[in-house]
Amino acid sequence: MIENSIVKEASSNISGKIIQISGTTVDVQFPPEHLPKISNLLYAYLSSGKKAALEVAQQLGDNVVRCIAIENIEGVYRGLKAVDSETPIKVPVGNEVLGRMFNVLGEPIDGMGEIHTKKKWSIYRDTPTLTEQKIENEIQETGIKVIDLMCPYIKGSKIGLFGGAGVGKTVLVMELIRNIAKEHGGVSVFTGIGERTREGNELWLEMKESGVLAKTALVFGQMGEMPGARLRVGLTGLTMAEYFRDEEKKDVLLFVDNIFRFVQAGSEVSALLGRMPSAVGYQPTLASEMGAFQERIANTINGAITSVQAVYVPADDITDPAPATTFMHLDSSTVLSRKLVELGLYPAIDPLESNSKGLSAGIVGKDHYSIARKVQSILQRYKSLQDIIAILGIDELSDEDKQIVERAKKIQKFLTQPFFTAEQFSGIPGRYVSREKTVSGFRDIIEGKCDHLPEQAFYMVGTLEEVYEKAEKLKAKG
Repeated sequence: MIENSIVKEASSNISGKIIQISGTTVDVQFPPEHLPKISNLLYAYLSSGKKAALEVAQQLGDNVVRCIAIENIEGVYRGLKAVDSETPIKVPVGNEVLGRMFNVLGEPIDGMGEIHTKKKWSIYRDTPTLTEQKIENEIQETGIKVIDLMCPYIKGSKIGLFGGAGVGKTVLVMELIRNIAKEHGGVSVFTGIGERTREGNELWLEMKESGVLAKTALVFGQMGEMPGARLRVGLTGLTMAEYFRDEEKKDVLLFVDNIFRFVQAGSEVSALLGRMPSAVGYQPTLASEMGAFQERIANTINGAITSVQAVYVPADDITDPAPATTFMHLDSSTVLSRKLVELGLYPAIDPLESNSKGLSAGIVGKDHYSIARKVQSILQRYKSLQDIIAILGIDELSDEDKQIVERAKKIQKFLTQPFFTAEQFSGIPGRYVSREKTVSGFRDIIEGKCDHLPEQAFYMVGTLEEVYEKAEKLKAKG
């Protein structure tokens, strides 16, 4: 009786019967006059009063559709009714989603009650047309010196975030969210694809403590969930971000952690649907699935979605089809280095490994470009001299090389910066540094205007003015 009453409450009266369950795929037979469309959401209503969401993946003939499970299908059995919702997955969009946490179906999972929004959008949306896209390369200022100088982000671009555990990915993500919200009035959407529950929980708590949660929507499809949920959760987060870009005309930051898990989920779903695997066991639809997701991230005449995607490289093999397909879409790479963490240099972004197509004279200007390249050459020379210094000592270097080493150390220290979101750990107030101040500061170091200042004065400060202040204090102390 419970089952029948719930079926009546459903938005559609068109129901079919489950005829086969195989792993997390479910075959449902419908009446001849109605066959659900591909991507439609079906609900299997259990006698316990619960419902399980299924998504139509294939039409098999004889009015049978094969569905992938979006939710746990424990308790689903043959002969059970499945109701067609007649629409794909629709998720809430609007300012109400900020500060909340959702699952793939757009249902709140933060224990803070239901969410009521005026609009719900399908997670399947078209890529912005060429006439809607803004082709100009506009720099997205982050206020983080090392990013703005060495690997500037372009609005509407896709940035790969590379780095192992404990090198500061989460803190960097939170600082970017804070800076975009406070300095540019933008919002952020964080999408956890295949996240560990611990990671998601820690992120939620840290965001709450640092005060960036109010400008962020979080969407999670965790590691223990169905492959179908992990495959679609990226689209849920992207749809929420698209609303802010297209309707609110805001610049949005979309964080994806981890894009490799998106590919992995697609591979699992493909195997469940019986498709013949392609290279290295990946799904034959890998390139089109990735393209459908990535091409929706764009800079339009309304606003821009700039995406920062954590990339896991399996067995450090960058030729693996999963990272190789991802790299085709990336515009820049931000590489976090464990060596810099060991030296206490935060943010631990490696200025020699990180790159961006935004770092060109035509986009950032000749002045910025030449200073960034000069910084790279000084750091590269310092890196090659380190073995000589370790074996023979710094006194064996030529005067020119000694000068390069001194300036390189100051540049390394000046690339550090106190973060607002790390104030509670470091005790140093955060700093937002404009791109102009960043460029002029490094110009002075390169030109030798700061050669008389102590190296320690450059560590964990914002602008060059602060370096002079710190130098005065150090001089007074001793």
